[in-house]
Amino acid sequence: MKDRIETLKEYLKRLGERESLEAVRKDFVEVFKDVDPAEIMKAEQEMLAEGTPLSDVQKLCDVHAALFHGKTREEQIANAEKAVHASALREERESKTRELAQIKGHPLWLFANENGALAMLLEQAEEKIKDGSANKKTLESLRGISIHYAKKGDLLYPVLNVRYGISGPASVMWTVDDEIRDEISFLAKMNDKESEWQERFATVVARAQEMIYKEANILFPNCAANFTEEEWIGIYHDQKDYAVCFGVEPEIWKKAEDNQYVPETSLTETEIRMPGGHLTIAQLIALLNTIPMEITFVDVDNINRFFNEGPKDFKRPGMAIDREVFSCHPPKIESTVRRIIGEFRAGALDEVPIWMDKNGKCMLVRYMAVRDKEGKYLGTLELVQDMGFAKEHFQPEKRQEEIW
Repeated sequence: MKDRIETLKEYLKRLGERESLEAVRKDFVEVFKDVDPAEIMKAEQEMLAEGTPLSDVQKLCDVHAALFHGKTREEQIANAEKAVHASALREERESKTRELAQIKGHPLWLFANENGALAMLLEQAEEKIKDGSANKKTLESLRGISIHYAKKGDLLYPVLNVRYGISGPASVMWTVDDEIRDEISFLAKMNDKESEWQERFATVVARAQEMIYKEANILFPNCAANFTEEEWIGIYHDQKDYAVCFGVEPEIWKKAEDNQYVPETSLTETEIRMPGGHLTIAQLIALLNTIPMEITFVDVDNINRFFNEGPKDFKRPGMAIDREVFSCHPPKIESTVRRIIGEFRAGALDEVPIWMDKNGKCMLVRYMAVRDKEGKYLGTLELVQDMGFAKEHFQPEKRQEEIW
């Protein structure tokens, strides 16, 4: 494999020296009849490690794609089938990918179904490009790409890169994802009647089709071959935070639902562990003091338990800690505070925002009910924020400038 990888790197160097892509592709196809995607990624990683610019390494992806399929769909299908059966290792990867993609609700099931829906939209866009009817409405149907690519970037690339040392997809494919997203955003601002718009749209559609192929034949098989079931379960739960794209609704993966990992909460003399991660006590104190708000927490018994440090417009003397919150308010306000906390406790309210002027400043005071996962009331949070920083963004001349 070492000799083959060195040969691949040599092709890339020839491209970097401006040799014809067709000439390099010709040699590439003659030598590498049965190249494995793992070899491609290994070559990419070595080139990046040796200091080769990322833009040059990206060209390798184009040559790699040319090996497996040509410009027609018939060639793509025929050559993809040959690639799948080219070696026992690739067959194992593909088999594992198919197996996971057939598990309803599994992350690979969702990714594969999203790609199926995207492929149909791209075919429709391609037809419209051919008959000259492609426009921004056609482009809009592809905006779900941003969500699909964001999930790859957050949930797949980093795991392959950090945990398994497979950096090629993170370095190369991730960059291509961003280029496709940026181009779609740029086209959304252009006049779709211009010939340049039509040409650029055709190009981005082709690149998106190419990415579907690379995901199915490089990214997903390598994820399937390396990721543990625990990692897939974690990805399954994390992907719930993303919006639905291309109309493909996520399904329940029962095994993941039955085995959701809940980090234990613990406290030592120096560190606190929580479901969202862990912090040293010093880090937690600094974090709370860095948040640009005045923070107050009142517990379930209406006792002041915490104020963050620093200068405050609404003074919070340290002596008020462990005192009842109502004792900190004048009689004319006390009844309002009691009513708000009472409604929080009863579950009738979750938040009360109040805008006011204080010391010549525009302030936003937010009272928020603090509840556990079961909805049990634990206390009240008060956040005070000076909103003066936002004024410049709402000046008439500023808004006019942004409109244009």
